Amino acid sequence: MARKILVTSALPYANGSIHLGHLVEYIQTDIWVRFQKMQGHTVHYVCADDTHGTPIMLRAEKEGITPEALIDAVHKEHSADFAEFLVEFDNYYSTNSEENRVLSSEIYKKLKANGKIATKTIEQFYDPVKNMFLPDRFIKGECPKCHAKDQYGDSCEVCGATYNPTELINAYSAVSGAAPVRKETEHYFFKLSECEAFLKDWTRSGTLQGEAANKMGEWFENGLNDWDISRDAPYFGFEIPDAPGKYFYVWLDAPIGYMASFKNLCEKQNLNFDEYWAKDSKTELYHFIGKDILYFHALFWPATLEYSGHRKPTQIFAHGFLTVNGEKMSKSRGTFITARSYLDHIKNPEYLRYYYAAKLNSTMEDIDLNLEDFVARVNSDLVGKYINIASRTAGFINKRFDGKLYPSANNTVISEIKSAAQTVEEAYSAREYGKALREIMRLSDIANGYVAEKAPWVIAKQEGQDTVLQQVCSDALEMFRLLTLYLKPVLPKLADQIEQFLNIAPLNWLAVSASLPVQHQIQSYEHLITRIDPKQVEAMVEANKESLQASPQPHSEQRHAVHQQNEVKADAVEAEYISIDDFTKVDLRIAKIVSAEHVEGAEKLLKLMLDIGEDQPRQVFAGIKSAYDPATLVGRLTVMVANLAPRKMKFGMSEGMVLAASNELGGPFILSPDVGAQAGMRVK
Repeated sequence: MARKILVTSALPYANGSIHLGHLVEYIQTDIWVRFQKMQGHTVHYVCADDTHGTPIMLRAEKEGITPEALIDAVHKEHSADFAEFLVEFDNYYSTNSEENRVLSSEIYKKLKANGKIATKTIEQFYDPVKNMFLPDRFIKGECPKCHAKDQYGDSCEVCGATYNPTELINAYSAVSGAAPVRKETEHYFFKLSECEAFLKDWTRSGTLQGEAANKMGEWFENGLNDWDISRDAPYFGFEIPDAPGKYFYVWLDAPIGYMASFKNLCEKQNLNFDEYWAKDSKTELYHFIGKDILYFHALFWPATLEYSGHRKPTQIFAHGFLTVNGEKMSKSRGTFITARSYLDHIKNPEYLRYYYAAKLNSTMEDIDLNLEDFVARVNSDLVGKYINIASRTAGFINKRFDGKLYPSANNTVISEIKSAAQTVEEAYSAREYGKALREIMRLSDIANGYVAEKAPWVIAKQEGQDTVLQQVCSDALEMFRLLTLYLKPVLPKLADQIEQFLNIAPLNWLAVSASLPVQHQIQSYEHLITRIDPKQVEAMVEANKESLQASPQPHSEQRHAVHQQNEVKADAVEAEYISIDDFTKVDLRIAKIVSAEHVEGAEKLLKLMLDIGEDQPRQVFAGIKSAYDPATLVGRLTVMVANLAPRKMKFGMSEGMVLAASNELGGPFILSPDVGAQAGMRVK
């Protein structure tokens, strides 16, 4: 049954560039949206730049431009970055829009009419030099709990304590450096404390992941405080109706920006806004967010919707943070990488989409971008396995059969790949992308095994075997079509190229049950993707390195702030050479493969026992699973690095390394010595 679905991602703050950490969320959302559209559902994916707040105002002032000019320039940059990473919004808008101003005012008035708005006089820090009240993140000082220096006005990054800015010791303004003074002001509050019963029920109703619901429970234990939704002038944002000089706090109008962006889409496409946002709406609403802004989306936002007469989200999907090489992104290490820098160096955005998808699941756990593993996985999975199926078979169809297919009537491998559709479908639907891709790569291994077993390059040399050759290659391309269908949510641009090569209509999920017919004509095969050169990654990291003495950028008062990226020199990494002395340190030995077996739980590894003339064979884990049936390796000679330091892996100790070669046409293939070599010989 077709569904009507509205999907959002968190709004990127208009104070800096999109970086690889942000892209986790937008790629995750885009994959889910594309999958749902392939299922035949009506899906609208909207987002917007989050444009209000003190950081925007101060940055614009520093650059000598208006806030409007600043957010317009950032909007163009963000839009271009998202488009190049194939994040396909149905509408990408701005919170500084007339639709958002009207909706924010209307929602505020409804909350007020429902008795959920109160005013009270509070004491805040005031910068006597800048003549402005200071947001929490623009006040720094000594933590009142652990006495760490230079902590922000709302929480300590050393001990994790939270507190009021007025509790800071020796506080100072992060804007002017002046000692702030205390000053009274009247603020407007949303009575969140009165919404606790509703929120307890809502957060336990299946709308949140279990771990997110548990986190909400911790906050309920401490009691909910009323939410300050106002800020004093000067402030870049929407003025509160009937309250001159008072502005909506950015977190009040930012999530309403979801509604405003959809409202703008409704005007463009003549859609019914109320069908999606009315209290009794039968449509579905999903928010993808980072776990750092869960508090706002799981408490403030549903309460705002409930008491202003609107529907609540169907579900909120929170994800974890991104680390690079196991650590926080770092400018000094060159791992704080912008989307644009990635595109400048790696070029192909689908490599990152694939790697993120391979790491993502439905939980809030962090994911790691290991740059070495990124290169290896993309090269092995996409080039060595998936594209390898077409590159080894399409040429025969083009050259020998005028591009025409002659598939067999019944191929058990094709049947197996088709029967996996439900498993892949369920994984995508549940946001278990890693599980989906593991299944797809398992199927790719089976398809490659079929091609290797049939060996069309051997058949092509045999007389009278044209029909067999055409059938084998046609069946392989049908397998390739099915795998492309499964990968399309992750690799949409590559799928489009393959659809053109196969001369077929755009793939949707119904196409699983179809097949390439007899005499169907494909286009000429051309190389679709190439391997990543590790030097590209090295150059990217080098280009993003920044001096440790660089002045820090101001933090946004929002948790999903974008750090402003400083300009860095982007020189290419010079080639590094080793000397003959370096080379002589490597002990290369002829090794006989005594045994070879699959490693349970490992996607790429085979466990080899290697005889190099010692008392006991060496155990080595080699990433050659995609190219070999273990049984075919036993008794073969190969070359190994014998003096590589043993490495403890979760599967056991690896006591060396076998040498292998590969390129865009296939591999990895182990190196074999010439006739006469014997186990234990040193390679010279």
